[in-house]
Formats: sequence, C-alpha cells, structure tokens
Amino acid sequence: MNRNTVTDIVVIGASPAGIMAAREAAQRGASVILVDAKEAMGKPPHPANTFFRFMMDRSGEPILDEYVVNRLKGMKIISPCGIAVDIETPGYFIDRHLFDRHYQEELVESGVDVRVGVEVLAVIPSGGLFKLSTSGGILVSRLVIAADGIGSKIAARMGLNTTRYPGDIAWAMEAEVRAPGIGEPDMFEYYIGRHSPGWKSTYSPAGGDRATLGVYVRRHGRDVSGFFDRWLKQFAKMKGYPIGDIEIISRLTGGDPIATVPGQLVSDGFMVTGGAAGQSGIGYGMRAGQICGEVAAAAVAEDDLSKQRLEEYQKRWRSEFASEYWMGRMGLELVRKMTDKEIDTMVSVFAGRDLSCLRSTPLVQGMKTGLFVARHKPAALWTYRALLRRK
Repeated sequence: MNRNTVTDIVVIGASPAGIMAAREAAQRGASVILVDAKEAMGKPPHPANTFFRFMMDRSGEPILDEYVVNRLKGMKIISPCGIAVDIETPGYFIDRHLFDRHYQEELVESGVDVRVGVEVLAVIPSGGLFKLSTSGGILVSRLVIAADGIGSKIAARMGLNTTRYPGDIAWAMEAEVRAPGIGEPDMFEYYIGRHSPGWKSTYSPAGGDRATLGVYVRRHGRDVSGFFDRWLKQFAKMKGYPIGDIEIISRLTGGDPIATVPGQLVSDGFMVTGGAAGQSGIGYGMRAGQICGEVAAAAVAEDDLSKQRLEEYQKRWRSEFASEYWMGRMGLELVRKMTDKEIDTMVSVFAGRDLSCLRSTPLVQGMKTGLFVARHKPAALWTYRALLRRK
C-alpha cells in the first residue's frame, strides 16, 4: 500500500469476529484492509473447533460440509460423580483451518485486502486519521477495528477496558488425540467440578479414531497443563483406555472470555470486537463482528466516526446479547463456587427429564430454571447459596 493512501477501515485480527466485521463493512461499500499476524489464516489453528447450530444461527451463517469433520446430536453435561444431563441440539466438530480458509475466500470476493504475516506494532491517532505501524510498513486509516483476541494490546493502548472481569478468562489447553474408536460417540461431553475449576473439562469426538480433550480453567493462571495432564489420566481410566494407547497428536493453548462480560467497546474512530471485547464463542463472535462491520460502514459513509456515532454498535450488541452474557456469568460463578457434592445435587435435578420447557430468552430461562428446581427437588435450591460465598 502507498504510504499516502488512506483506507476507510483497518481490521486487526482474522478472528471470526474480525472476518465478519471486514466482510460486512466491505459489502456495504467501505474500503477495508484486514491484517493478521499469523503466517496464514488458520495456521497455527485456534483451539476453538466446535460449535452448536443454535449458536451459529445467531449469525445467520450457513454450516458447510467443506469444513465439518463430524456432526453430533448434542451434549452431555456430567457432574463429578458421573450424573449426566443429555441435551439434544445439533453440534459440529470443524476443521478450523478449512473454516478460516473458506471465510478468507469470502473476504477476497467482498473486496477486502487480506494481509497475513503482518503484525501491528502501534496505532497512533494523527489529525483525525490513524497511522498504524506494522511489520509490513505504515497503514493509514479513518477507522480501526481491533479483533486481535483475548488480552488485546491494541485496545489496552487505546485506553479501553473492554471486559468487566478480565481476571475470569478461562485459560485452555486442548489436545488432538488418537485411539481406537475414541471418536465414535455421538455427543460432546462436558465435565464440571473441581478437576477443572471455574468451567469444564471436555471430550469432543471427531469421528473414527480421533477426538480432542481439553480443560478450561478460571482463576488459576494461564498455565493449565497440570489440570490437562490430570484430566487425560482421569479420562483414560474412565473410558477404559490404557494411558499409553491415547496418542497425543498436537496440543493447543488459548483463552475463552466466557465469563468476562464486555465493557467499553468504542472510542472516537476505534472499535473492538470478538475475543478482544469479551465476546466469546465462534457463532456469537461472528454476530458481534457483523454488527460492528455494519455500524462501521455506515459511520464511514456518513463521515461521522465519533464515539457517539459508533456507540450504536455497543447498544445493538447489548440489546441482542447482554442478558445472555450476564446470565451465563452468574451460572459459571455458581458452578465455580459450588462444592462437587453441590454440583452433583444440582445436576441430579435435571438428569433424565424433558428440558424443552426451559427454552426461552436468557432472563425467562433463568426464572424457569429456578421454578423447575423448586418443583422437582426443592432441597437443591440450597445449592444456590454458593453464590453468596466470597472466594
């Protein structure tokens, strides 16, 4: 790019949210450059490689055979003593590299200038524009969208507190594993309890002899390898595999802002979306990016890049998602504070029951859940007192 050329929007980071923000803005007439520090989109891959249809439905994006590795019929939520709640809802194990490559092609078709292997070193406001110092030279932009993932240095340098509870990122380690028949079950399995404090241990069948195993841990630092090693041994024993029969093909680490709750997302000429904004999940992140890109393009067209104009993005996101994220945080905090015995008690209320009556908006769903517990096992309501514990 010529140093004197000004583009409308630079998107930093080819996350699902960044991809959607760039695509939506370009399709609405803005000139867009997307830069990503990785050598290629999806390489190395992000550990997030599963989603459910209800999540992707929020973005309206189709789910394509070209990147789906395995289709599953739902999930099992399993308590420390092995009580399971089955939830049937279509789920997908994806090849994240193929997923990212598909969307890279869409970006190019939409007119986005995609530049990989480019690291953004600084974003400097200059006379109503932004100068971006990158490993590939200087870029000049009217508006910048940070979509560079958890712990975004760009957003922090711009003075934004993008998450309300940054200390509650769930740090993760996932491993792709191979063993006879390990990928054959038709449900994801999520295990909650003190073995993976604050969130979950996971078993995601990829079909045949492949699967991924993972841990997501809150408030125990970034290095969760010890939790993963213990989970691997527990899983092998539980499923009847000699530990030596489970071959680890690769390990990936990362973070999930599942309970951080988004905070400040805009300032003059600057927006934050996706993991950098505490907007977790592939499908939910994509929807957030769509809203971000739509508002960005409109603001560019109106030549009004003020914080007040860009706050439309924050308002629209809150309207669609805020109650869901707050309810999610409350639920995860409840699980984090519960003892394993209390988790067993709570999960036992739902095991083997028809849960279709609980489907609703997040707020109504929370109320219905409380009434459901009161009806089927009133004594289990005492487990809710865990929320009052200070830890």
